[in-house]
Formats: sequence, structure tokens, C-alpha cells
Amino acid sequence: MAAMRLEPAVISALRPAQRARLILLGLALGAMVVLLAGMAVGSVALAPADLLAVLAGMADRHPLAAAVLALRWPRVLAAFCSGGLLAVAGALMQTLLGNPLGDPYVLGISGGAAVGALLLMWSASAVLPVEAGALAGASLALGLVLLCGRRSWRGIPGDGASTRLLLAGVVLSAGWSAAVMLILTLAPEERLRGMMFWLMGDLSGVVRWQPAALVLLLILLLLRPLAADLNVLARGEVIAFSLGVDVARRRLQLCLLASLATAVAVASCGAVGFIGLLVPHALRLTVGHDQRLLLPAAALLGGSVLVLADTAARSLLAPVQLPVGVLTALVGVPAFLWLLARRPQP
Repeated sequence: MAAMRLEPAVISALRPAQRARLILLGLALGAMVVLLAGMAVGSVALAPADLLAVLAGMADRHPLAAAVLALRWPRVLAAFCSGGLLAVAGALMQTLLGNPLGDPYVLGISGGAAVGALLLMWSASAVLPVEAGALAGASLALGLVLLCGRRSWRGIPGDGASTRLLLAGVVLSAGWSAAVMLILTLAPEERLRGMMFWLMGDLSGVVRWQPAALVLLLILLLLRPLAADLNVLARGEVIAFSLGVDVARRRLQLCLLASLATAVAVASCGAVGFIGLLVPHALRLTVGHDQRLLLPAAALLGGSVLVLADTAARSLLAPVQLPVGVLTALVGVPAFLWLLARRPQP
């Protein structure tokens, strides 16, 4: 008898809770496969049996054991958590702005993080890590966004709050971009390549994945009780207000959580584009708009996509490593245009 498989029509006929569990289980299994592949593939490949033995602690004398545990393990996990943060931030920004072009970087948080990180690279400080500078710059950028949009947190639906936030983000992004260009112009020649590489997305120097993992888990836990309100808010602020949702408070919460996710992701891997724009779009076309399913699915799929991109970046031209942000852009542009072409007209 032929093996049974679930057709799309069968999946759509399932009850919503069953369908959500099935989708999340599939994404989780796919993420596990991607994580293992990311640790096995590289300039020197590792057989699956050897990889599992190394991870189980049974092959300490394997010549690649140290490389897997000290280099590939933290890099792959940092890529997964950073990609998940970017995808969740993108989904939140699209809900906050009511705009399908909402992106994790739209409020200028990544620009502030870039300025902070580049200043530390420029000074060659041995006291503070680059991540500290990125987080400090992102915090400053977030403070400016909150200051520029202070009327938005007290506003009422239909008052143009989303437009003000978007305009503030665009202007601040332009200012941060100018600061980045100034720093690169004045930077010493011997440090310029590393600074440029970080700007294009770089996971080669990652040694800590735990902060990104903790922030991703925290954000998902905080968003879980808000999912019902986000579902209503996604239909429009006026409708949400009429149904009793505290729109101004939700605006502030979404801005803070999306900014925190973006700041931690940029601090971990640099400015990697298209994950936060492409992944939420793809999921909305396939799993729908229910935030209870969309947000955890975005975390799983976004993490898997960035792990795949980083694995390709360090393997395609090994031992030369490509900036992961370049690959995500090269793949993301045609992929997004294809999704846009498939999207039904309103």
C-alpha cells in the first residue's frame, strides 16, 4: 500500500489547532535538519554519523570535534536565533505600520546599531565587544524613535501615527547612513575591510549565541498573550479600537519588541536584509494571518533561512567566506518579486 501523505486540501480541512500544530511541527523538524546540515557542511565536511557522535560527546578525538563545538555550533545557533528575531520583528512591524513593506530596519534601529559597532571597531577597543557598541547604538536609536513618536503612543486610531513613525524612521535612517559613511571615510585602512564585512552581514566572529536565544524566547513568550489583540489590530486600527483594543498601548509594545529583536539580531550578525521582509510575506501566503501561528512560524522559518544562507556563504567559495547579507539580498530580491507576482490582487 502506498504511503499516505497529507495533501494541501487535507491540511486545510483540519481544525485550526490541529493545522497549527502540524505546521509548527513541520517547521521545527525542518529547522533541526537545517541546524545539523549547517554544522556538518563547511570548508571541510563532516559525515552525519560523525557529527552526531561529536554532539553526543562520544568523539572527542575526532579531528573536527573542536571546530564543530567551538566554531560551527555557536555560529549556526547565532544565525538561527538572529534570523528568527529578524522574521518576528518584520511580522510585528508590518502589523504596527499596517503596511506590507514593514521591515525590521524601517525605524532606523539597525542604523544606530551599525554606528555604535563601527565606532568600537574604529577605536579597536579591547575592553568592550562589538556587540556592546551595537546594542548601545540601537538603544540610542530607539530612544530617538520613541521621542519622535511620543504623540503616537497617546494618539487615537486614524490620527496618522503609523505615518509619523514611518517618516521618523526614514529620516533617522538617513542620518545614521550619513554617520556610517563618515566613519568609513575616516577609518584606518587596516580596519576598513572588517568594518565593511560586518555591515554586509558577518557571523564569522560569533562566539555567543545565548543572548539572541534568550531574547527570542522572551519576545515569543511576551507576544503569546497579545496574539488575539494583534489579530484584531491587523484588520485596522479603527476596527481594533471599536472592539476594545488599547491601540496606543499596543503600538508602543510592538515598537519596543520589534526594536529589541532588531537590535539584538544586528548586534549578533550585522545588517542582514530581506529575512524580515520576505519570511512574513511567504508565511502569510501559506499559513494565513493568525498571529498565534504566524509569529512562532516566522521564528522557525526565519532562523532556518539565515542558517542556510550562512552555510552557503562559507561553503560556496571555501575557504573564502562571503558576506551573508549579500546572499540574502541576491536570493531575496527575485524571491520577493515572485511572491508579489503570485499574490492575489485586492
